[in-house]
Amino acid sequence: MKTDRHKKILEVIDRYEVGTQEELAKILNDEGYNVTQATVSRDIRELNLSKVSVDGKRTRYATLSKDKPVASDKFLTVLKEGFVSMDMAQNILVIKTAPGMAMAVCAAIDALEWNEIVGSIAGDDTIMCAVRTVNDTLLVMNKIKKLIKNN
Repeated sequence: MKTDRHKKILEVIDRYEVGTQEELAKILNDEGYNVTQATVSRDIRELNLSKVSVDGKRTRYATLSKDKPVASDKFLTVLKEGFVSMDMAQNILVIKTAPGMAMAVCAAIDALEWNEIVGSIAGDDTIMCAVRTVNDTLLVMNKIKKLIKNN
């Protein structure tokens, strides 16, 4: 049942611009799945769904698969649309994003699979990346600037 529900969720977010857990729960219940908001919340976490900008004002759920090529339009669009600014403190890179976009931008950065980045954590509008060295932090910042500028 869970696998079928997960397939349905992926189908729904691909077909509709679903922006809240409540909207997703209503659609699933209308489709015959008996779900609660807690079930939907858990499914979103298990499917690694992220929020992406629709028009700069609204967001929607989307998948950001690591199976896609690094330079895929989806990752670059998420990075460009969600990025606001960045700064560093030694080997910690702090990236500010549009409100609610940190998880999506973080997933896009993680998908780049840069060896310099040890790991990252997303909040609502801020990402903290642990980078191997101070020099690597400067290198990563330059890489991000180039990606944002070129696309």
